[in-house]
Amino acid sequence: MVRICIKTVRFRTEPVRKHFMPIERRLRLGRHGISSTYSPRLRLKVGEGWGDRTGDDVTLGDVFSEAEVARLYRHRAPYPDGVFAILRRLLVAPRRVLDVGAGTGALARPMLAFAERVDAVDPSGAMIDEGRRLPGGDDPRLHWVAARFEDAHLSSPYGLITAGASLHWLDLDAALPRLRDALAPGAVMAIADTENLHGAYHPEILAVIKEHSEVEHHVETTELMAGLRAADRFVIEGQEHTAPAAFEQSVDDYLEMLHSTSTLARVRLRDRASRFDEQIRAVFARHRLGRIRFGVIGVVIWGHPT
Repeated sequence: MVRICIKTVRFRTEPVRKHFMPIERRLRLGRHGISSTYSPRLRLKVGEGWGDRTGDDVTLGDVFSEAEVARLYRHRAPYPDGVFAILRRLLVAPRRVLDVGAGTGALARPMLAFAERVDAVDPSGAMIDEGRRLPGGDDPRLHWVAARFEDAHLSSPYGLITAGASLHWLDLDAALPRLRDALAPGAVMAIADTENLHGAYHPEILAVIKEHSEVEHHVETTELMAGLRAADRFVIEGQEHTAPAAFEQSVDDYLEMLHSTSTLARVRLRDRASRFDEQIRAVFARHRLGRIRFGVIGVVIWGHPT
């Protein structure tokens, strides 16, 4: 199981064999638990060639302020309906939701089906502009907030706080107390993510991704939450997986989805982008695939920041 980007895209191929490093090796745990210097950074490849491109400790969050990256988000598989059934069940009064790191509103816009108001916070103006153009993005009950969560004006209390795979980008020492204080009595924070179930071609796809991605290691959302729990920073009250939802897209659209990720965006790949595309297309050609069909499992973890 390899995550190639910071926001919500995860891949795995059946059968699955999980090999986890000890959690203390995957997260930087400091005096206050999760280090505030951990959240906005990834451990990048270093050595011949890589250091010249990016340095050995580079913030990648600015990728998401690119208009092209925001536009390509539409090629990502949506959250399964089961994710929203879980979130609907978790919402309490007041029926107002705060979505942190909202991106183009993949969680925020569908939650208008059961929430009276959704405040969608994201630091990227490009993401918000794109989200406004998507279905439900101009609903008057959806309040877009262009700001870092740590600085954003909040209309607390909230009957539910949600986040996709966005906690990695927050200054957790500042954000977790703010999230805790924004919850209404009886309300929880829910973190949603997805796992994609791919076919026999996928190990070859991962090999190409590993060759071109600057990321040596990225902590999975479930591992991040386990680390927060172990550091007494988050009390996990529940976790559910949805049934797989079928998703299909063309090879072209799959490539565009990959280019919506932090280390595989064209602005990061630069002169390697054409070669990357050629290698991905060659994999699907070898497997005689013009369209890709895979299953998407939703994962929701909920509880309370401490």
